Amino acid sequence: MRTTLLVSCFVLITGSSVNAADPTATAQEKTAQWNQWRGPQRDGVWAGDLPNSLSELSLVWERPLSPSYSGPITDGKVVYTTETVDEKFERVTALDLATGEAKWTAWWDGAIKVPPYAAANGSWIKSTPALAEGALVVLGIRDELICLDPATGEKRWQMDLAERFGSDRPHFGAVCSPIIEAGAIYVQGGGATLKLSVADGSTVWKALDSEEDGDAFSSPVIATIAGVKQLVVQSRLKLCGISIDDGKVLWSEPVEAYRNMNVLTPTVIGESVFTAAHSGRSQLFDLSHSGDQWQVTERWNQKIQAYMSSPVVFEDTIYLHSKSDRLTAMDAQTGDILWTGSPMGKYQSLVRNRDVMLVLDESGELMSVKLNRNELEILDRRKVANDSWAYLAVVENGLIIRDLNALKLYRW
Repeated sequence: MRTTLLVSCFVLITGSSVNAADPTATAQEKTAQWNQWRGPQRDGVWAGDLPNSLSELSLVWERPLSPSYSGPITDGKVVYTTETVDEKFERVTALDLATGEAKWTAWWDGAIKVPPYAAANGSWIKSTPALAEGALVVLGIRDELICLDPATGEKRWQMDLAERFGSDRPHFGAVCSPIIEAGAIYVQGGGATLKLSVADGSTVWKALDSEEDGDAFSSPVIATIAGVKQLVVQSRLKLCGISIDDGKVLWSEPVEAYRNMNVLTPTVIGESVFTAAHSGRSQLFDLSHSGDQWQVTERWNQKIQAYMSSPVVFEDTIYLHSKSDRLTAMDAQTGDILWTGSPMGKYQSLVRNRDVMLVLDESGELMSVKLNRNELEILDRRKVANDSWAYLAVVENGLIIRDLNALKLYRW
């Protein structure tokens, strides 16, 4: 379970969450920046251009760094990246997007040693920071949440979630990517799902705090389903909808995974939610409610198993990288398998617009794939990185790629 453990999130636009399958690009989406886990809407969708031909890509700058699996984030002018340095402390660096020059750095003591059986996962930071509402929020590998001033790197507050909520430090390290919206931070940490104040880190509510749920590997999303705005969370044991206002669990559905390693970010498709589990199955659940009573109905399940790679959706087609290392297309309405490719990497970060999907695997191979529900149509492929488990980031006419020991900007 290499990293998905690297997930992280962040929302720049207050109230910007939309259903993941909605292909319509609003004016707000077109001006959004890649400011959180999986992009402006946390669904791997970029409303602007993406390259069909990867020979167009030109390396603008490259900056060597210490190890990290966190995805880079940016407001379009500054790019933020994390590191674990000398297995002793964590560091955030703000870089000028145009030149790659450092504008500031901030650091704190923060490191763990993962168990020997998980050494392949790395003992370095994995969660993607969140940038929104004048705050930069980072979840460190020790389960510590830090809020920084994105302009200066000044530390506003630091919160040890494990100590505060009396939970064990996660053996693999904290991996959930936080969300910022409307003055609040949402994150799975401290053995629970939390809503905290951006201003001072104080607790607004705590949910799913049983020992079995623990610190999860998945990153949540905010969506409006059946007319109700909610936090959609995948814990170690189940898929849930949680009230944004008071932390009440609105609905839940068990999801069985190998050693409870539920990793995917839940995918909202209209009034339904898709997920897939390691050694489990792919499932789509339809949601409805009458008053306070919610109904969860499994529409279909499919033999395809996922692991760490979260899917993208376009026009009723789910594109998913499976545990068998194959890129697969499924019909979102029926669950039918439309096509399955050959093995191509243990992990993939997927980003799409309305025409093409970029696929970056952990070896550093980038592919341009035509959005085609009839067949796998690879337009181009190119080596752009090494050991690239961090999620790909997109800017206008550019890609930001974080491999294990460097950050790179490519332009076309």
